[in-house]
Order: sequence, then C-alpha cells, then structure tokens
Amino acid sequence: MKRRTFAQSLVALSVAPLLASPTGAQAAAEPSGPPLIGGSITDVPGIKVGNHTLTRRPTGCTVILCEDGAVGGVDVRGSAPGTRETDLLDPTNAVQQVHAILLSGGSAYGLEAATGVMRYLEERKIGFKLRAGVVPIVPAAILMDLGVGDFTIRPDAEAGYQAALAAASGPTAEGNIGAGAGATVGKMFGPTFAMKGGLGTASHQVPGTDVVVGAIVAVNAVGDIYHPDTRQILAGARREEGKGFRDTMAAIMGGYRVVTSTGSNTTIGAVATNVPFTKAEMTKIAQMAHDGFARSINPVHTMSDGDTIFALSTGKASPIRADVSAIGAIAATVMAHAVARAVVQAESLTDHQLPAHRDYVKG
Repeated sequence: MKRRTFAQSLVALSVAPLLASPTGAQAAAEPSGPPLIGGSITDVPGIKVGNHTLTRRPTGCTVILCEDGAVGGVDVRGSAPGTRETDLLDPTNAVQQVHAILLSGGSAYGLEAATGVMRYLEERKIGFKLRAGVVPIVPAAILMDLGVGDFTIRPDAEAGYQAALAAASGPTAEGNIGAGAGATVGKMFGPTFAMKGGLGTASHQVPGTDVVVGAIVAVNAVGDIYHPDTRQILAGARREEGKGFRDTMAAIMGGYRVVTSTGSNTTIGAVATNVPFTKAEMTKIAQMAHDGFARSINPVHTMSDGDTIFALSTGKASPIRADVSAIGAIAATVMAHAVARAVVQAESLTDHQLPAHRDYVKG
C-alpha cells in the first residue's frame, strides 16, 4: 500500500498542505484508512538509534545517540514518571548539550541501562569535557512493563551498552523491539483486556529545505491508541467477548469507574530536528510534541502514566533558522503517527495473551 504523504495527513488536520520526502522508510503493516507517515528519527542528520531486546521476558531498551552533541529539552506530563538527568535539560542549568537519550523498559530498574550508554560514550571520549576525562550526558526515561513475563528480567548496564553498540543511522526497526518489547496498551479495564504496544518512529522533511523533524516512541499507555487522522481505534481495551474495542473514553463518559495500579504504564519518546535551537526553544518543542500523544492516545497523561518526551536539536542544518512554533507543530504530527505506527507494527505475544493490532483487527 502506498504511504500517505505528510501533506495528505495535514489536510485532514485542516493545515496548509506540505509534501513529504522521508528517507529510510520501511515497509509497514497499515491500518484501514489513510496510511501513516513513514521514515525514522534517524533521518535527522546527527541521530543514530540502537535497540537491545531481552527476548526471555520480553523487555529492552532503545538508545538515541547524538555523538556530536545535541541541544536538549524535555517535558514530563504523566503523574508516574521514572527519569534520570532531566534537571540538566532545564534552560536555566549549565550543561548545554546531551550525547544520548535512553528509553527503557523495566520500570525504575531500567534506569541502570543509562550507565552502559555512558560507558560506551566514555570509551569513545564523547561527553562533557573535564581535565581528567569526559562525562557523557545521558538523560533517560523508563516505562513500566514488569507485569509482562519474569519480573526479575530487566534492562541493565550491559543492555544499555549493547543498544549503544547497535546504534546506526539507517532505517529503524519498529514494534516488539527495544523499549517497546514488553509494552502494552488499553489497560483501563485491567491486563486481561490489554493489547500489545511497541516502538514506533516517523519523520518529515520540509519540502525545498534541508529541515528534518523526526520522532521515536515506546507506547505503553493506559488509554486506547487512535489513528491520528481518522480517530479510528487501532489498539486498546478489548471487549469481553473478544471482538472489537470497549472504547475506554466512551465508558468513562458513561460513568464507568475502575481502579488501576499507579505507575503501571507510561509512554516515552523523543523528537529531533537538525535545525539549531536553544535549550528553552527545545523545551517548548518538547511541550508541543505532547499534542501528538493527545491526538493518538486517549485517555493520556493520567495518574497512572509517566508520559515523557525529550527534544533534540543536532544543529546540522546551520545556518538555517526556523520558527519554533512551526517545528513544534510538525513534531506533534510526526509523534502522533509514530505512536500509531508502534501498535500497527507490533506483534502478538501469545504466551501472555496479548493480541496485536494486525491480528486482533483481522480476527
């Protein structure tokens, strides 16, 4: 099936059309309705992505490498976050560049994987320069996937090192890989009715320019996942009879109340561009990128989510300058499609009774 252009996607959002020319796009399983934007965050010059998956559970971690340094920002919207080094990204703080971002499963245990990424970077003398050596700056965020499989199997420092070692600038794998390996969605009614989440990515190059904006996300949400243009539910809480979706928001609007365990979810991701921006501007772009979550996940930013988005500027398009609001708006759209791609590309975990979009919708 032919991919939909970025321009066609924006028409549905009543925005002036743009033409897409993503590079490194992969063949994808597409939902019914308009195709999703393709490409990868690695289409942004200066960005590499590496994954390491622990298939025994499954779980894993994803590393976004920016070895030449990148100006970073972050915005945390969920109420159950697990993060590391996010204070450094505050525009009022001194450190100006980061060298990698880690997204990991394993809940708070998974933050250990950042140590392995630091080791990889230190071996290559990449980091904040000191007289005695370097200190790599590796902000991180985790998601809660400990309910899938063996609780004792979590990403550790070695997993982070292997993910960094695997990092490349080519096409990025999606679905049951890296930080998305154990991700699930549609958990408002409990794990019995949940479905498989995953890792997704997308990008857009602005026509006639070298400006590229990309997104990558590990989708592990309480809410249902929607096609950002049609509002079709792609994955979410299933009906008891095993056919169709409950429609979590419809149930909530109808007065349904349910208790979930705090901190059992979280969608984490990053957006990147090659346009030079300041830390304050990247923080704003991270904030705007959360609109992508709102267009593709519902409900989102709940008390049981730790939703976090990092934003990176590699500055490789210097001396081009761009409008912060325009880049933030593109980032939100690209992120929304990356979220949808995460569940569309996911595969079922039959051992854990977690169907995926591609199988459940067919069934």
